[in-house]
Amino acid sequence: MSDALNPAEPIAATAAGPEETEEEPIKQRKNGLYPGVSDELAESMKSGWADTELHDLQPIAQAENTAARRAALSARFPGERLVIPAGNLKTRSNDTEYAFRASVEYAYLTGNQTEDGVLVLEPTATGHDATIYLLPRSNRENGEFWLDGQGELWVGRRHSLTEAGKLYGIPASDVRELTDKLREATGPVRVVRGHDAGIEAALTDKVTAERDEELRVFLSEARLVKDEFEIGELQKACDSTARGFEDVVKVLDKAEATSERYIEGTFFLRARVEGNDIGYGSICAAGPHATTLHWVRNDGAVRSGELLLLDAGVETHSYYTADITRTLPINGRFNELQKKIYDAVYEAQEAGIAAVKPGGKFRDFHDASQRVLAEKLVEWGLVEGPVERVLELGLQRRWTLHGTGHMLGMDVHDCAVARTESYVDGTLEPGMCLTVEPGLYFQADDLTVPEEYRGIGVRIEDDILVTADGNKNLSAALPRTSDDVEAWMARLKG
Repeated sequence: MSDALNPAEPIAATAAGPEETEEEPIKQRKNGLYPGVSDELAESMKSGWADTELHDLQPIAQAENTAARRAALSARFPGERLVIPAGNLKTRSNDTEYAFRASVEYAYLTGNQTEDGVLVLEPTATGHDATIYLLPRSNRENGEFWLDGQGELWVGRRHSLTEAGKLYGIPASDVRELTDKLREATGPVRVVRGHDAGIEAALTDKVTAERDEELRVFLSEARLVKDEFEIGELQKACDSTARGFEDVVKVLDKAEATSERYIEGTFFLRARVEGNDIGYGSICAAGPHATTLHWVRNDGAVRSGELLLLDAGVETHSYYTADITRTLPINGRFNELQKKIYDAVYEAQEAGIAAVKPGGKFRDFHDASQRVLAEKLVEWGLVEGPVERVLELGLQRRWTLHGTGHMLGMDVHDCAVARTESYVDGTLEPGMCLTVEPGLYFQADDLTVPEEYRGIGVRIEDDILVTADGNKNLSAALPRTSDDVEAWMARLKG
């Protein structure tokens, strides 16, 4: 990485010409190699650049969908100014930042994904006027484009405000003017908190935590039912994820020679080639690591004869993620006990998926899956029955551990702040997308089970869309039965 100037420091006037010598000189990196910028170089950098304005842009694919979402938001909060920030870059270390991901609320309403953006809905007599506030193209007159660490020479071209207006179907303005406007604003205001401290500071005397939380809850619940664009993106994510799982199976021999990291890196390549990123930290849990629910260290050994629990998802360029888990025999064949446990989890998943249907309760699939697993644990003599007692006391949870699924969308655990009565205690509707993911986990140090069970973890997870007449498994491209898994792995290994 080049280190000529400090990207965190403001542009100094020395680069803007002799008429501004009263201002502070350019603040440079402590150990930068250039002591300053000559007037001649500053003048040279102002000119000789081609006009790169894009004139034939078409709206993004989801522009009509984001407009409909803003209309629903407007109808819910008439007469109020609504402020939804994208967020800012976060420092990873010193002067390097994490890759930016816009807030879900902002991306859901605009389709834009750039840092520092803010959507503002100004109330009118008939609804709201939307404006998207963004950083404009870098200024070449004052040297910003090549001297500022976030200038376009350093980080790449960004759209002009005119271009942004065409792409997102929203008039665009300079975000650097927004905080002053918000400080002067009158009337009721709500802001989505937690993403932009500067925006929140400008509104500190105009908002309340309770009112802002109502806005956040509404936007979370708005995502419970997916539109056609979102369903298409979720299907893309599942299809890419299936190909990523195939990639992993083909290189299990290399993972055995190295570690779980080889599996993680292999899947990540597919996510970056076909999507934006991974939707969450990949769980590449081999052997006893499969009993740790969120094993993302991925630094363990991969051994023939053991199981690999792979829980991973590709995130599309529009931020929709898959969330799929398969538990695979590393050598391609389940042993007798592994198969018994795997088949029990598969049976539980089948019961859960069958319970996903419009008009059903969200909890139904969880209850159906847990009943099957409780029955198996009683049958195997691991817990004392009857099954009704086990379920009433939750005794099966020692080995099932987690809930059987969650909503899925732009967040892997989507709609997380929706009201309980709308989500966990709610009713399923066509367009909802959720995971069904029962599991059994026998910890390596669990003395209540026979020794041969210890260190075995199995989870099977699929992404299920609620349809008008039942459900659709968006991740059905990946096999689920133990026999199909073995045949699939054999075919991929050639």
